Amino acid sequence: MDASKALWQRYQHWLYYHEGLEFYVDVSRMRFDDAFVEARRAQFEKAFKNMADLEGGAIANPDENRMVGHYWLRDPDLAPAPELKQEIVETLEQIEAFTQKIHSGSIHPPDAPKFTDVLSIGIGGSALGPEFVAAALAPDVPPMAIHFIDNTDPAGIDSLLTQIQDRLPTTLVLVISKSGGTPDTRNGMIEVQKAFANRQLNFAKHAVAITGHDSTLDKLAKSEGWLTTFPMHDWVGGRTSELSAVGLLPAALQGIDIHAMLAGAKEMDAATRKPQIKGNPAALLALSWYYAGNGKGEKDMVVLPYKDSLLLFSRYLQQLVMESLGKEKDLDGNIVHQGIAVYGNKGSTDQHAYVQQLRDGVPNFFLTFIEVLEDRQGPSPEVEPGITSGDYLCGFLLGTRQALYENQRDSITVTIPQVNPRTVGALIALYERAVSLYGFLVNVNAYHQPGVEAGKKAAAVILDLQKRVLQVLQTESQPLSLEAIADKANAPDQIEAIYKILRHLAANDRQGVKLHGTLGEPASLKVVVT
Repeated sequence: MDASKALWQRYQHWLYYHEGLEFYVDVSRMRFDDAFVEARRAQFEKAFKNMADLEGGAIANPDENRMVGHYWLRDPDLAPAPELKQEIVETLEQIEAFTQKIHSGSIHPPDAPKFTDVLSIGIGGSALGPEFVAAALAPDVPPMAIHFIDNTDPAGIDSLLTQIQDRLPTTLVLVISKSGGTPDTRNGMIEVQKAFANRQLNFAKHAVAITGHDSTLDKLAKSEGWLTTFPMHDWVGGRTSELSAVGLLPAALQGIDIHAMLAGAKEMDAATRKPQIKGNPAALLALSWYYAGNGKGEKDMVVLPYKDSLLLFSRYLQQLVMESLGKEKDLDGNIVHQGIAVYGNKGSTDQHAYVQQLRDGVPNFFLTFIEVLEDRQGPSPEVEPGITSGDYLCGFLLGTRQALYENQRDSITVTIPQVNPRTVGALIALYERAVSLYGFLVNVNAYHQPGVEAGKKAAAVILDLQKRVLQVLQTESQPLSLEAIADKANAPDQIEAIYKILRHLAANDRQGVKLHGTLGEPASLKVVVT
C-alpha cells in the first residue's frame, strides 16, 4: 500500500466525529502506533475512574480540601448534593433576571435610562475566559459593549478609562474575585472607584460583585449597597470558571446565548465520559499530548485557530493548560517538573510569521489546528475564478498541515461547523476534560497552583520591603548609599531589590525619592527623600 493510501486509512481509523455537535477531532497526524496506545491503556483506565470520582464529588484539591465541580454547572443534576444543584440553578436564574432588567432599563444608572457599557475587572481565569468568549461570540452590534481591566498596569487602566470616559455615567462595572483580596483586581476596582468619584458618580449604583460567599468583596458590596452580587462557587477554579457567573453574566449582558454555551458543554461532557480512548475526543487529545511530549511535556503545544474570532483561544488555553499541568511535584511528592507550554496566534496570519520556524526550525512542538467549516454568514465573492477568500483560508490550513507533516512535525486538527455559542461551549468543555485526563495520566494535581501563590507572596515581600525603605529615608536628612539603606532596613541581602524599588519610585516622582549619581552605576548612587 502506498503512503498516501495508508495515511487516508489512518485518518479514517482515528477520526472522531460527534454528530450532534458536528465536531471533528483528527489525531491521525500524530505518529503514535498501536503498541503505544496499548501501553497507555492501563493508565487511561485509571484516569477514567479518577474522572468519574471527580464528578461524583471526590476531594480533588487536597491543599484546600475542595471538590472540583465545574462539570455540574452545565448539568446540575450531576451535583452530588441537592443544595449544590439548587445554587447552580438559582444562580443561572439570577443571571437571566438581572440581565433582562439591565437590558430593559428596569435597573438603570441614576442619571440615565439604560446602561450602555460593561466594564469587567478581573485577572487570570476571571478575565481570560470572558475575553475569549467576547471576542468569539459578541454580536457586531451588542446590546452592551464590553471592556476589560485585566492587569494592574496604570497606563493600561488610564487608556481604557479615557476610551469610555464619555460613557462612564452609563457603565456597569463587574468586579470579579473569588476571595475579594486579589491585589490586581482590588487595584483596578480602586482606580475605577476614583474615576467615578472624579465625575461625581455613585460607584455603588453601577457596581456588581462576582465573588465567594462572605468574602471581603462580598461584604464590601453588601455594606456599600452595590446593585447585586453573584456567587463564585468554592468548587470552581478560576481557569474553569467561564461557564459560571464569571463568564455567563458578561456573556449574557452582551446578548450571547448562554444556554447554548451550556448545552454545547454538556453535550461534550457526555461524549468525553466514555471510558475508552478511541471514542472519547478528550482522551484522544490527552493521548496525543502524552505521545508528543513523552509524558513529560518535552514539546510545546502550538495552537493555530484559522478564524479571526478565535484569536484569543490560544491565550485562554495557556492558563487552562499551563496552570493546571505545570507542577514541580506529582501526587506522590516526587520532583517531576511537569507541564506543557502553550502558544499561538491565528491562521493564516502565521503563514507570514512563525510557520517558517515551525516547518524548518527546532522541532520542539506539536500543533493544534482549529478549523471552522463555515466561512461567513451568506455568500462569498470570488477573488479568482471559482475561488473565494474562505477557500484560500482552507487551503492555507490544509497546505500548512501537509507541509509540516512531511517535515516530521505532528499535528492535531479540531474542526467545528461554525463559531457559535454551542460550539464554543463544546470547545471549552473538551479542553477542560482533556487537561483533567492528562493530569491523571502524568499523576499531577491539575487543580491547585502553588507557583502562582508563591509569586503573590514574593510580591508582598517586595512591597513590605518598599515600606521599610521609605521609613528609613524619611528619618534621614542626608543622602544615603544603597548599602546604608539596606543595612538600616535590616535587609543587607536585598540591595538589588532596593535599588530597583527606588529607581521605580524616582521615575514616577513618588514619595520625594531622588537618585543622585550615575544611574547606570548603582553603587555610585546616593538616595534622598525631598
